[in-house]
Formats: sequence, structure tokens, C-alpha cells
Amino acid sequence: MALMQNTLARLSSVSLAAVAAIGGTVGVSMSAQAKSLICVWDVAGKTGDVYGSATDYALAMQKNGADIELKSYVDERVAIEDFRAGQCDGVIATAFRTRQFNSVAGSIDSIGSTTIIKGGKVDINASYEVVRKVIQVFTSPQAGKLMVEGNYEVGGIFPLGAAYPIVRDRKINSVEALSGKKIAAFDYDKAQGTMIQRIGAQPVSVDVTNIGPKFNNGFVDMVTLPAVAFKPFELYKGIGKTGGIGRFPIMIPTVQVILNKTKFPDGFGEKSRQYWLSQFDRAMNIIATAEKGIPANMWDDLPADSIPKYVLMLREARIEIAKDGMYNKTGLNIIKKARCSINPTDAECATKSEVE
Repeated sequence: MALMQNTLARLSSVSLAAVAAIGGTVGVSMSAQAKSLICVWDVAGKTGDVYGSATDYALAMQKNGADIELKSYVDERVAIEDFRAGQCDGVIATAFRTRQFNSVAGSIDSIGSTTIIKGGKVDINASYEVVRKVIQVFTSPQAGKLMVEGNYEVGGIFPLGAAYPIVRDRKINSVEALSGKKIAAFDYDKAQGTMIQRIGAQPVSVDVTNIGPKFNNGFVDMVTLPAVAFKPFELYKGIGKTGGIGRFPIMIPTVQVILNKTKFPDGFGEKSRQYWLSQFDRAMNIIATAEKGIPANMWDDLPADSIPKYVLMLREARIEIAKDGMYNKTGLNIIKKARCSINPTDAECATKSEVE
């Protein structure tokens, strides 16, 4: 009888251990399949192109072991704060905001860094090729370490489109004419304010929630924004009959995907970057559609003889801003290599680095 009781006890112990092991396996499986929440900023909310692209991204990444859920934000600041607080596992927002998580990738949005001038004119197609080349470099396995800072990893980059100077009065068509004028500067991008002060103008603090109203209601004389912002921000109200859009890209801003890499499978960041690189042409189509949607009479060409001067001015300012620690030097040097691979005859290509 005692022998039978001992045997039953051992069997019960084994059975409990088996149940525990099965339960543990189920727990691991459930954990592995837990959804990853990504905060997505889009000024148009769920109806916007950024959110639409993010939806396709979430679907495509399922084959790479990630079950992604999206949360929409129209206030970029809140999206970033929720990500920092750990309420989201990733965030999709402008590089102005995400630069704090990876300064190398954020350098692509520095003033004038991707602009190509040929024959005294802006070559916008070549400028976008600079952006493409830089994203290709950042997507390569060799650049993997540069895309990681602490637990933060860049999961993708795509262009929003060239940001142009948009003024309420076309008489403001030169740097000299900007002296004393009020220019919108994102309050979280110190480089913009520094640049505005360098030309003798007055920076006015804005964010994406109020930049449109401040321009349209005359609180600022100029904003620098891409064409995709024209309709959502109703900039045609501020431009009116006297204003215009200068066909000179101050920069080509991007949207970037930042991940908490501890919340995703190993190697996911690189696969994510590859996906967004494959979406570059899709982004370009969105940009082209937005630019075509702006009435032709609102565009204004700057005097041809002033363009090379402005490019040099932006370059000098960019270098000084980098020396002050607001731009990443490694990132700027990578972008310069991309510029010189596309426009090798430019005088700047006589030196290897943009900033030491």
C-alpha cells in the first residue's frame, strides 16, 4: 500500500511539472505573439498618407515576426512623449522630433544638406537622389551600429518632400529682405532658430499644431514647409494674393521610424529599414501629387544669381551649427559623400569631410 501511495505521489508530481511546463510554453508563445504598439503622427490623423503607409508597414512586418498595432496622433509632441514614457514600443514622426533618439539619422534634415545645384539652378531630382543614397547607406548592414543609440533603433526613413520658403509678401525674395521679419521656427529644433538669427530675422516659436494658424493670421511673415502641408495647414489663406512659395529647398525633411529594439525580434530593425527604403518611390509619388496640387501662380523662382550664394550660406551655417553640437558630424559627412557622388564637380568636393 505504501509503495502504491509513493508511486501515485511521484506521478502527481510529474503531472504537475508537465502542466507547469506546458503553461510556461504557452506563456512564452503568447508573449512572443504580443502586439507591439507604434505611435503614428500624421497631421491628418488616420486619413493621412503617413498613417496609410504605416498601416501597410504593419501588415508587411507580420512575416518578420512582429504583430504591430497602430495608434494615431495629430499632435506630434504627445506621440513622442508617449513613446518616451514607454506607452508605445515605436514611434513614427518627423526627424525634427526623433533626432533626440538618433542624431546620425536625424542629420538628414539639416539645412541645405541634400540640395544639389547645377549650372546655377536647383536640381531637385538630384537633390532627392542624395536623400535616397543616404537612406540606402543607413539601411545597409554596415551602418547597423550607427542606427542604434541605447535601446533606440531607427526602423526606417522616408521623405516628406522639399521644404520651401513660403511668404505672405513676395517682396520678401532675398536674405536681405528677411532682415527683421518674423520667421516660424519649431521650438524643438534649436538649429532653425539659430539659422534665422544668423540672417538678422526674428524666430517665432511654433509647432505642427499652430504653425498654420500663425502664418495664416499674420503672426509670422514666413514658414518653411513641404508641399504636403499646403492643404492640411490651409496655407493658401496666408499666401493670399500677395504671397508666394519660393522654389528653393531649404531642406528635405523626413519622417523616421524609431523603435525600442528590446520590444521587437532580433534583426527586426534592419528588416524594417529595408522595407521603408523599398517605399521611397511611393513617398516620391505622394510628394509629386502634393506639389502639383498647388496653384501654379503661387510658385515663385528666386533670382538665378542668388541661388549659389544661398547654398553657400546654408553650408556655412550648417557647419557652424554642427560645431555647436546641434547637428551630428558623422551624419553630415555621410551626406556630403552622397552629394559629391552625385555632383562631383562641386567645389566643396575638393575636401573629404564637411566638418571635422
